[in-house]
Amino acid sequence: MRLEQMNSKALKMTNNNRYLLATAVAKRVNQLLNGDPSQLERDTVGEELTNVAIEEIAEGFIKVNLD
Repeated sequence: MRLEQMNSKALKMTNNNRYLLATAVAKRVNQLLNGDPSQLERDTVGEELTNVAIEEIAEGFIKVNLD
């Protein structure tokens, strides 16, 4: 899926709240940097972590809420 489509799908998962999406992506990138494995069912070595985090959110592997 193209990056623009992935971003759009991830934004829908946060009820079109860009601030919430940016915060969730930043938090997930930090988790990935600290050794958390990717939830995607493919090898993500060499990919930008922001793209991995956005795809995880868009595909529903990472749930985002206002809590």
